[in-house]
Amino acid sequence: MICCINPNCEKPENPDGQTYCITCGVKLVPILRNRFRMIGFLGKGGFGRTYLAEDIDKLNQRCVVKQLAPNVQGTWAINKAVELFKQEAIQLQQLGQHPQIPSLDAYFEQDNYLYLVQQFVDGDNLLKLFQNRGIWQESQVKQLLLELLPVLKFIHEQKIIHRDIKPENIMRRRSDGLFMLIDFGVSKQLSGTVMSRLGTQIGSDGYTPLEQMQGGEAYPASDLFSLGATAFHLLTGVYPFSLWVEHGYSWTANWQQHLKIPIDNGLALILSKLLAKDIQRRYQSAEEVLKDFQRQSISTPTPTPTPAPISTPTLTLQRFDFEVVTVNARGNITNRQRRQAQFISENLGSGAILDLISIPGGSFMMGSPSTETGRSNDEGPQHNVNISPFFMGKYEVTQKQYQAVMGNNPSNFKGAKHPVEQVTWDEAVEFCRKLTQKTGKSYRLPSEAEWEYACRARTTTPFYFGDTITPDLVNYNGNYPYGSAPKGLYREQTTDVGIFPPNAFGLYDMHGNVWEWCS
Repeated sequence: MICCINPNCEKPENPDGQTYCITCGVKLVPILRNRFRMIGFLGKGGFGRTYLAEDIDKLNQRCVVKQLAPNVQGTWAINKAVELFKQEAIQLQQLGQHPQIPSLDAYFEQDNYLYLVQQFVDGDNLLKLFQNRGIWQESQVKQLLLELLPVLKFIHEQKIIHRDIKPENIMRRRSDGLFMLIDFGVSKQLSGTVMSRLGTQIGSDGYTPLEQMQGGEAYPASDLFSLGATAFHLLTGVYPFSLWVEHGYSWTANWQQHLKIPIDNGLALILSKLLAKDIQRRYQSAEEVLKDFQRQSISTPTPTPTPAPISTPTLTLQRFDFEVVTVNARGNITNRQRRQAQFISENLGSGAILDLISIPGGSFMMGSPSTETGRSNDEGPQHNVNISPFFMGKYEVTQKQYQAVMGNNPSNFKGAKHPVEQVTWDEAVEFCRKLTQKTGKSYRLPSEAEWEYACRARTTTPFYFGDTITPDLVNYNGNYPYGSAPKGLYREQTTDVGIFPPNAFGLYDMHGNVWEWCS
């Protein structure tokens, strides 16, 4: 398919091999700037159009091309549109180093139109997820806040305010479940700003705070209100716009009356402060919100389990002892320590028992330093993340456990104690849903931040064993050693869970064997 880039074309999509657009008759541009092949039409707005494209210079990697063609009149309005379009490009270049913000690939002019090219995020926005799956659980909303607050902290430190945070502008990447913050205000800034020289109305009614609507002023606290309104929408199923139309901003004072079920008092207090009508009564920084989450996690006597029950009348905690080992750069064990952890057990039937380790809350630096060997670009920049207490499976889900819950076993390497594999993300989510239904308790996948926190177990080295790993400690391809470690055994199949040493939290096989899905 090839797309017509005439901004006035009603149906821009054409079959391959077409020279002139079927709809408007304009000559097609098969390759924009000798680099970008337009393959799909994503949408249009007051600022112009957005296309899905392939980047020839990056082995046809998909990207998003924004074309500036403002539907406004007058020199001032057009100049303002150009200024804001360039401003977004500058912001993306500045912020795109963050793994949860799309990066800028190109910014250029061709045939009297400006173009901005950015990273393509393959996933769904939160509004679409909400429409497909319904109201979010309290734990999911809390996870969203804990993952996005560090992103807001990062952009605010760069002296940038998003000004249009809402479910449509937050995407969940399909490959890893990571929340991505998108659309840094171009279309919404243009559609509001170019309307009047007297004032600037940027944002979306219902999600935008009073100070931003009245005078166009926006601060870090303004973004925090919008994030709170987004959380409210997902948690209650009520559109903030509808409440704003009927009640103005008075709804924010009694937002809890729209809850279908009561929520934890700690989260309710945080949401109330996020949604404060008066900016002076609101959180002033993302760091303040994160500190409140951290204080709550320290003072909460009963941990919030993940992926174990988040609400249960009684938890019978048991203890077990284990040994943690540390290795040097060559993979030789240099230290052994005895540790103890608490856990609960869930009987899944058919002789399958699920043990879940109590993971203490805390904070850690997520990602890896730029100097770490083998580091990927999406592992940085490092940023501090606060994690509430939760429970996590002691082992990877075994084939016996999966069979007991799902009634089937899709694995290639059969074995009751082998980890289940050949499981899609949707199937992993369905496993949690059925486990919830089976036990009467609530289960979910861990967030990426929770998984990394649990894996590291308060270590800062590349692996929780130290600076490297060996096949004596981890089931992986020993023909490809890490760092200074020697080559070793390649088993070419999965192994029983729990046969290698655990990390300091008492979790096994967080390195090697199979990959784990996150939410």
